[in-house]
Amino acid sequence: MLTRVLIAVQDDASAARLEVLLRGGEIATSRARDLDELWETLTREDFDLLLVDRTLLPTSLREFLGSLQGLPEHPGVIVVSQEDKPNQRAELLASGAIAVLWLGLDDAVLGDALISLARRQGDEVLGRLSAERAENRSTLDDFISQSPTMQRFLQMARRVVKGDSALLILGETGVGKERLARSIHSESRRSAGPFITVNCGALPETLLESELFGHEEGAFTGATRARRGYFELAHHGTIFLDEIGEMPLHLQVKLLRVLEDHRVRRVGSEKPIEIDVRIMAATNRDVKRELDEQRFRPDLYYRLAVVTLTVPPLRERLEDLPDLARAFLERSRRQLGRNVVAFRPDAMDAMQRHHWPGNVRELINVIERAVLLAPRSEIRIADLRGGESWTIDDTETPTPPRASTTNWEPFLDKPFSRGREELLSAFERDYLKRVLEASHGRIGESARRAGLNERTLFGMMKRHGLRKEDFKKAPVVRSR
Repeated sequence: MLTRVLIAVQDDASAARLEVLLRGGEIATSRARDLDELWETLTREDFDLLLVDRTLLPTSLREFLGSLQGLPEHPGVIVVSQEDKPNQRAELLASGAIAVLWLGLDDAVLGDALISLARRQGDEVLGRLSAERAENRSTLDDFISQSPTMQRFLQMARRVVKGDSALLILGETGVGKERLARSIHSESRRSAGPFITVNCGALPETLLESELFGHEEGAFTGATRARRGYFELAHHGTIFLDEIGEMPLHLQVKLLRVLEDHRVRRVGSEKPIEIDVRIMAATNRDVKRELDEQRFRPDLYYRLAVVTLTVPPLRERLEDLPDLARAFLERSRRQLGRNVVAFRPDAMDAMQRHHWPGNVRELINVIERAVLLAPRSEIRIADLRGGESWTIDDTETPTPPRASTTNWEPFLDKPFSRGREELLSAFERDYLKRVLEASHGRIGESARRAGLNERTLFGMMKRHGLRKEDFKKAPVVRSR
């Protein structure tokens, strides 16, 4: 993260010296010359550290520090002084200053102390912003797998760990794309830096730009103070752009510029800020279709997809399901405090016959619900059926659709890849229509039936030109 320091020192020579000593430490500095300018600057912008001259401080330092606590992002305070008085230093530290530095120190000693304190403060800010904690990190070794498909995938993933190129992660909803990105970050040379996640589909378009790139005071209505964006916070680390397919085209242009220049410009600013960030992105959309339909820029795609990893869906690695199910059972049992310790054989068999449209995320949810509802120490099929998304039949294997139900003629004169794509698109549209008809256009119920989240369902409906209003149950008109 780029640490921001406000230097509040009256003497121009001392201020210039401090700015020089802080250079090269991934630190950005600003200047205030008196107490009024200090407060005016702090109410406009966020700072991690305030470097303030003892002569500018009010008599009650404790009251001054208490006022700083009321700011949205309160900075740590380092007091600098022209005098080296032990009693004064003790009083300032007792009042809440994180350090007191004598300006009479030589440049090497003073510079090392300043940069060390600034970096430590930056680390604490990342902690407050819920950056990844070391104890919660996952690694690729956590992806234990008996499946040849998954083992080949993990071999490919391990090859990209040491690199620094952009990475595009593809896969269906719920396969664990963010977990994979975190694992790659944890084993990379950037592991000591932040891992910042941004869900591009969860933020309104009006906010996404300022959240990603930051903004200056007055850049738009409501921007009462300057703010850093996620790219600045991810400096020397990794930024993970989830649901990249949801990003509007005009922001795709700006993201492409960041990838090429390694610099960001805040909304409302012409000043570029240098960043050192590895970009990982993920989507569950059909990228080729998005490119063909001009919803995703080809130049951005080729810049992001230096390396592409496609996470296999759970149905293609069912060999892993028993181990995954037992691991999630143990985790849910501990979290919920329930004495549920095993699956009945028929329940495990039913899980292995389920299609898992929601992939690993659906498996986690089904098991957590079953642990919560199970009346005994073993999970039964009835416990798995606690929600509408569970549709497997416990008495017979679902019969696959007969070939005769599909009209193959329109697809046979086309290349295999194009025919498959159009066939899948036709199935997807027909499936969505049936689910929406069954739920009378209720999005929440349709999403549960399909094992999808509501945002993904909306995106699929939009792609196929389907509206929920078209599936509402018509009111019954009774004659009098």
